[in-house]
Amino acid sequence: MKNNVKYASLLLIMIVLISTLTACGKNNGGTLTFGTNAEFPPFEFETDNGLIDQYDGIDIAIAKMIAEESDMTTAIVNMDFESLLDALQNDQVDAVIAGMTVSDQRLEQADFSIPYYTATQVMIVKEDSDVFRASDMKDKKICVIEGYTGESCVIGMGYPYESYESGTDAVMELINGNCDVVVIDSATAKKYVHDNAGLKIVEDSEAFESEEYAIAVKKGNTELLDKINTIIEARIEDGTIADFGIKYTNAGE
Repeated sequence: MKNNVKYASLLLIMIVLISTLTACGKNNGGTLTFGTNAEFPPFEFETDNGLIDQYDGIDIAIAKMIAEESDMTTAIVNMDFESLLDALQNDQVDAVIAGMTVSDQRLEQADFSIPYYTATQVMIVKEDSDVFRASDMKDKKICVIEGYTGESCVIGMGYPYESYESGTDAVMELINGNCDVVVIDSATAKKYVHDNAGLKIVEDSEAFESEEYAIAVKKGNTELLDKINTIIEARIEDGTIADFGIKYTNAGE
């Protein structure tokens, strides 16, 4: 009888220890789901060997970092850029990280973290193009990506344009001679020009102001927002996020 009691007590202790160790382990805090639009290299793109499933890029690395430092696993939901904030409001995702620029209009739909990246718009053209500044686009066929800042800039200039769902589609139109210029974010432009011979980047700092990318969370979700801000602030300070930018922007060079 005593041996049975001792055995039962030992078994109970072992169960408690295992439970305690499991509770202290990583990724025991649930899943943090990020919405993105994986058509925006080097920030997010699809690949055969992704950092999270088939997804990789600067934003994916940041998303994984935030989840891991929160003792959570990371899930990525890929969707159209224009659907991301609706998905956030409908609780389909916990946060949005998609090279998304903070604007007054978007601030009405979501709360945003502190910025983690500063970019500007540029123009991708063929190497023999006579586009040297934004005003040279006036009589050109312009391609933009639907919902991106480049579209807003071209609208503000009053120029006609064609919009596409992805940067790849817009750049292919340029390569195939169906448009003269693509207006897009600087880091993404660098990636496309690197990957496609015969293209170059044209900058115009007087026409395009800098913009800041941040992570969106549902309005009022201060707990998640504070957690994200704390992690981003620390990783900007120690250079981790800058390292992500260097790694993915210079990939393949």
